[in-house]
Amino acid sequence: MTQREVEFGVVGWKCAVCGATVDIAEPLVFRCPNATRADPYHSLRIIQHDAPLRRFSDDPNPFLAYRPYFAWDTFAQTQGLGAADREALVRTLDARVAEVDGKGFVVTPFERADALSDALGFTVDGGIWIKDETHQVTGSHKARHLFSTLLHLLTTERIGRAPWGGAANRPPLAIASCGNAALAAATLAAAAQWPIQVFVPTSADPAVIARLSELEATITTCPRRASDPPGDPCMVRFREAVGHGAIPFSVQGPENAWCLDGARSIGWEMAELHPDHLFAQVGGGALARCALGGLAQSGRLPKLHAVQTESCAPLARAWHRVLGGVGGIESAGIHWAEYMTPWETPGRSAADGILDDQTYDWLGVANGMAASHGAPVVAKESEILRANELARSLTDIDASHTGTAGLAGLLAIRDVISNHERVALIFSGIRRTG
Repeated sequence: MTQREVEFGVVGWKCAVCGATVDIAEPLVFRCPNATRADPYHSLRIIQHDAPLRRFSDDPNPFLAYRPYFAWDTFAQTQGLGAADREALVRTLDARVAEVDGKGFVVTPFERADALSDALGFTVDGGIWIKDETHQVTGSHKARHLFSTLLHLLTTERIGRAPWGGAANRPPLAIASCGNAALAAATLAAAAQWPIQVFVPTSADPAVIARLSELEATITTCPRRASDPPGDPCMVRFREAVGHGAIPFSVQGPENAWCLDGARSIGWEMAELHPDHLFAQVGGGALARCALGGLAQSGRLPKLHAVQTESCAPLARAWHRVLGGVGGIESAGIHWAEYMTPWETPGRSAADGILDDQTYDWLGVANGMAASHGAPVVAKESEILRANELARSLTDIDASHTGTAGLAGLLAIRDVISNHERVALIFSGIRRTG
């Protein structure tokens, strides 16, 4: 690899809990090497060269426009794949994705929402900028997380370092999800002709199940069993599948560190604005963690507000436990098991996509809020509903209640945001009807 490539590439991984490091040249690194079934409380993060953030080309595909920054690209470099081969891999896989989904990956719009900004009282030098991820593959940001994972898997297979050999013997991919993440995962799996297992709750949307069936995913419905540990039974079954040899194709960083790579591009695409605040809806937490991580590479960090609903707010509860604990944020990782506990009785919300009973990437989000002087926001259901109504009436973005929940967080604390400040939101997840 050239000196120029090294300058922008990724060094490797480091666990935010135990400090273990793994070189980027190692294939199939999904979890901290010190994580075990008895001690799963570890979380790898990407260690990047400290280089100025910029777009490398005008290509409409972010995986090409920002290619030298991606961890999968650096991994491929270390294995001897030249720049032309790496670009060809992205283009080939993206074309297959487009055949399945009807569109390939794009740098999504990020524009000031003038009518919404005016309605909420912002001045012309401040206001609300919306990153519109409904234009992305499968209509949400989830595919960004998983595309990097898939590129890494295909590279590992191509260079002969995959334990299963070649395409004929591929173990299944596995994901626990009831909505956008499942659709993204099954779409990418179909594009790569890779078998996939999707673990869904008993309440899964029939329309989502129907599309997963069309994509030839193997679907497992997961009722709670009396013998299950606390938490989501879909995650229990997912972890069992991974234990039996499936590949974690999830959007939870502690389960699949590679999912933290691709979605950083959301932050890179927003960085030129230098927003003062970022309101991000939080279920599992990977979106907020990745978007802020991408923005951080610009050298300026907006205040992160992680938004959850009053029906299910495990991150906000964990945050207050951290503040009241010994050592504060610096010792949060070693107290993971007592700080981040499953929400006992998740309620109902129109923003049902962020009702995860645990915030799996909570430590990365909490560290981001601490570093940016942000804080979690718990939105009332009335604010969830109003946010979606405002979004649909004052913008041309038809996002779901989950997808507009970041705006609900802004509504909840609008009185402490200056009229001159710039606020970034991410609308992600098209509204599905029928």
